[in-house]
Parts: sequence; structure tokens; C-alpha cells
Amino acid sequence: MKKIALLTTLFLLPLIATAQSGWIIEAEEIDPNNYYGITVANGMVGIVSSAEPLRVSETVLNGVYDFYGRGRVSNILRGFNFAGMLLDVDRNRINSNNISNMRQRLNMREAYFETTFNYQDKVEVTQRVRALRHLPFTSMIEMEITALQNVTIRPASVIEAPDHLRDVRSYYSVIDRPHVQIPLLSSVADSPTGKHTIAVSNSFLFEEEDMPHYIHEDWDHNMHLVHLTKELRAGETYRFTIVSSATSTEHFSDPHSEAERLSVYAMLEGRDRLLMRHNAEWDRLWESDIIIEGNDRDQLDVRSALYHLYSFVREGSRLSLSPMGLSGLGYNGHVFWDTEIWMYPPLLIMQPELARSIIDYRTDRIEGARTKAFSHGYRGAMFPWESNDEGQEATPYWALTGPFQHHITAVVGIAFWNYFQVTQDVEWLERDGFPLLQEVAEFWLSRVEENDDGGFDIINVVAADEHAENVDNNAFTNGTAINVLRYTTKAAEVLGVQPDPMWNYVADRIPILEFPDGTVQEHATYEGEMIKQADVNLLTYPLGIITDREQMRKNLDYYQQRVDPQGPAMTHSVYSVISSRLGNAGEAYELFHKGYRPNMLPPFGVIAEVAGGTNPYFATGAGGMLQSVLSGFGGLELTDEGIIQLDTPLPRGWRSITITGAGVDGVTFENRR
Repeated sequence: MKKIALLTTLFLLPLIATAQSGWIIEAEEIDPNNYYGITVANGMVGIVSSAEPLRVSETVLNGVYDFYGRGRVSNILRGFNFAGMLLDVDRNRINSNNISNMRQRLNMREAYFETTFNYQDKVEVTQRVRALRHLPFTSMIEMEITALQNVTIRPASVIEAPDHLRDVRSYYSVIDRPHVQIPLLSSVADSPTGKHTIAVSNSFLFEEEDMPHYIHEDWDHNMHLVHLTKELRAGETYRFTIVSSATSTEHFSDPHSEAERLSVYAMLEGRDRLLMRHNAEWDRLWESDIIIEGNDRDQLDVRSALYHLYSFVREGSRLSLSPMGLSGLGYNGHVFWDTEIWMYPPLLIMQPELARSIIDYRTDRIEGARTKAFSHGYRGAMFPWESNDEGQEATPYWALTGPFQHHITAVVGIAFWNYFQVTQDVEWLERDGFPLLQEVAEFWLSRVEENDDGGFDIINVVAADEHAENVDNNAFTNGTAINVLRYTTKAAEVLGVQPDPMWNYVADRIPILEFPDGTVQEHATYEGEMIKQADVNLLTYPLGIITDREQMRKNLDYYQQRVDPQGPAMTHSVYSVISSRLGNAGEAYELFHKGYRPNMLPPFGVIAEVAGGTNPYFATGAGGMLQSVLSGFGGLELTDEGIIQLDTPLPRGWRSITITGAGVDGVTFENRR
């Protein structure tokens, strides 16, 4: 087996850029009753496809929360649906019942979603939807309508408001300039409690110089639209573009004006420049890619997971991502440990600047963590289990995870140290990293309880295995506390600061419990019952606390037999990494597939949280799956010296795996038979 690590060289890039296989997810059999949409997103705006032609099922604007819906907690806000369209042909409105040959596909290379269909024998229609990567608040819809006979068409850009928005205001105006007219269809509303004002503005963009005549219609049910009429001769193709910008008071003091300004900007940039800059940004992202030689299906699945993570987070946004990313409103859009332990590591390896936004999110919300620690009688910073826009606890009151799932605080600290491991950014460590690590360490010093043997117990927690509530000395919780205390000491030493001697003293005395045969015991009262998800095995990967191969194998065999088959996807991913590191490629490959394939839903194979689930897209599972590839089959490991590559075997049928653009230096790692 040959392994190579080298700086990405220019001759690799054209090959990567022109490769066509492994980039397109297609759906030809579309059943509206069994349809789970796929997302285009740019880290700020998410747009989810629909089985209904020219419509979308969901639009999400990152970072905007209000109190409505379930649990008496803040929810990410369902905003205006600004990406839907209507089309009349010879006065008949098209819908899913009167079209034929409908096909949909996602082009991951250029990040657009395409729908094509025929309406009778009159027109062929193609629609492409993008969330523009270079313009965080702006999306673009391209339309091509080809007449098969002489027809009259009436396309309409539509904005719809969901029922929970208050005081919905509809606006329409046309900005006249000597050589162009700029139509602006805009909507403004207040969020359910009035916390936020949100706004959206759409504008038509045409390739031809002569502008059509626009007609605005304001409907009664929180919907308005602007349409135009065009006569087409047989064989003629009519093309136009709609740009849409969505904003809120979370982002701007005057979202109405800013949405309109952004749409005017996009309209006058023009289609070609918008596409050029959007594609350039995705070209840059795809310099960091995972290339599998030997199995096209695996290649497509892995790239889909990578595409979704890239889509759901944005460089410089200082926003994190929820378990469902920007694919919908699942888990209220809150930020959990899912981010730092499952989604963040692949992003940190592949795109450190995207990962930086995730930890910036925690830096900006340290005050909420201090308040939670104070309210629970502890010192330092105690991060919420479910974090919202303000960084406060947003777990429903009836869920015990909010008060008791304390490993989140250690996991955040570990993510900060991991960032330094990859970037070696001492300035960042001094300014942001070490201050947060100190507060996390201070929390754990106040959280542990000294026992009669001189050890330090962690009493009364909810385990990573969430079936285990209010237990003592949970393996994963204790392991994360051990690691973060040690990492805080290391951070002090890097900066030449005297570490608190209690950090390592306590870390050395936090127990990891074992059964008599040496298998790690999940918690003090654990007796072999079914577990919800990985817990003990996380001590091997990613924590690196259990490194003895015999004990690794014992733990893996023991807990694989006890995991709930209806548990979340990422459990099998971590088992796969461990199997790879034990040299068992066959078992690792089986577990790799087990971690996501049973969870795939039609027609695009988007993954749900559990097998048989219906809540895609589960970005947590995508993060776990990518770790089984990067850190399992690819052998990558985060160390204090940066990213290194371990010797791990490839699955049967894989001739090679090449990981391009890793880390801050854009290193290429290869594992080849």
C-alpha cells in the first residue's frame, strides 16, 4: 500500500476541474408522495427542492430565530418563500398533473438544482436554482422556455408569506434608468413575537435589451407576484433570470432597503458575472475534494456529503450549523454537539476557514455559557446543549439533555484545540482559543467532585448514549473532560503562560471505568443494556484515550452488539474508523455503508437521522460518514504537529483515495493499493 502526502500542485487542478463523473445526482422517477427534497445553499440561504414544478418546498435564512412552534423555545424562522414561480401556457397553468418527462438533478460541481419537463406538445422548460456562493443573501433562478409550437407564455415571480409572520407588507416598484428598468417585488413582515423584521426582494434580469411589460398582482392570502406575457414562435427559446435577496434585522438594521439594494446590485451585475463569480467560489471550495478511484457509487455518496457540509456553512459568517444544516427547520435549527464532534472535523481538515466560522460562533456567545455556568452553581463557561442565536440554552424544558448533557462544554473546548492543531495559529490561540479553554477548564474544576480515594468523579449527567440519563462517571463525558483539561495545559505552554497545575492533576484522576475483563463500562451503573448511540467507542476515536488494540477490539465488539438499530447514523461511522485503524477493511467498509445507506430517501438519496426516518438532510450523519472516509480509509489524524496520515487499509474495489487541499497548506494525501 502506497501513501503520499504532498502540497497540491497546479497540474492536478485541471484534472479535478474537468472531471464529470461523481458530480451529478439525478432523479428520473419522481413520486410526489414519496419525495424528499435536496438543497442548494450558500451558508446563509438554503433552498430545498419540490416535486411540484417551478416550486420549492422550503427556504431557510441562517441565524434568524424567534419563539413559535414546539417546546416554548426559540426556533429558526420559516421565512418568505421567495424562490417559487408560476407559469401559464396559452392561459393554462402548469402543475405536476399536466406535465411530462419531468427530471431533476443536482450539479454539485457548480452547485445548482435543475428541473426539466414538457408541457403537452407546446413547450420544453428548464429551471436552474442557485444560492449564489459569492453573495450570501442572494439566490438566482434561471429559466429557459422553448416553444414546440406557437404559444403565449406568462411566467410569474412569486413571494409567499407563511401564516405565522405578522403584519405582512407587499411592495412593487420599477426603477427607471435610461437603458434599463429594474422591477422590484418585495415583501416585509415581522416575526411571530416581533423580535425580527424580515424582508425579501425579487427582480427580473433579461439577456435582451427590450424590457417586457410587467404586471403586479397582490393576492389576499399573503402572496403577491409580478408576471409578464410573451408570444413565442415554434423553435424559439426565451431566457430570463430572477434574482432574490432575503435579509432580516439579525443581519441589517434596515432589511427592507438592504434586500432591495442587494437585488438591484445582482440584477445590474448581470447573469454572466453572477455565474462567473458563483462558479469561481465553488471552484475554490472543490480544490479540497475527496476522490475515490474504483467505485462510482461511493464517490457520489461521499461527494454528496461533502457538498452538503460546504453548502451549510460560510466562511466569515461567524455562524454555526444545526443537525439539519440549511435543509429545513429540524431540531429548531439549534446548534448541538453534532457540530463540533461530527460535522466540524471534516470541515476542519478540508476547509479550515469554513470551520473557523463554527468556533467563532462559540467565541461570540461565551457570555451565554458564563450565565449558564453561574445559574447551575459552577464557575467558568458551561455551553448550552441546544444553542440559539444568542448562545443561550434552547432545549425544551422537559428534555433532560439541557440541564445534564455536560460533555458539550468539553467538546467545544476540544474543537478549539483541534483548530490550533491544524492551523498552528498562535495569534488566534492567544486572542480567542486560550481564553475560552481557560473558562472551560474552570468549569470542569468546579464540576468534578473529589472522592475518598483522591479521584475526581463526574456525577449526574446524561451520557452521549442518551438512553443513559442521570448517571455517574459516563465514559465519554469523563474522557472529554480529561482531554480538554490537558489541552488547556498544552495551550498555556505554547503561549509561555504558567498553566494551573490543577488542570493536569484533575485530568489524571478522572476515572474511566472498566468491567473485570477490561472492557470499558459506559457508566457506573451500566449492565449491558441497549445503548442509543456511540459512547465508549468515542474514547478511541476521536478522543484517542483508548489506544491499546486489544481493548479497542473488546470495546468495539461489546458495544456493536448493544447499539439500538434505530439509533442515529453517525454511530456506525465511528465504528468504521476504529475498524479501519484495527486493519479490518472489510468490517470498516460494511460499517461505512451501514452508517448512511439505510437512511437514504428518494429520489436523491438524502440521508435521514435514522434508518426509516423522514427528517433529512441529517448533516450530522454526513459528518460522521466523511470521518469514516477521511480518518478511516484515508488514515488522517489530527495531532499537535498538524494533520498526519496513519497506515490504514482500503476497502475492496477501491484502487485509491486522494484527499486534496487539506489543511491550511492545501496538502494532498493519497492512499493507494
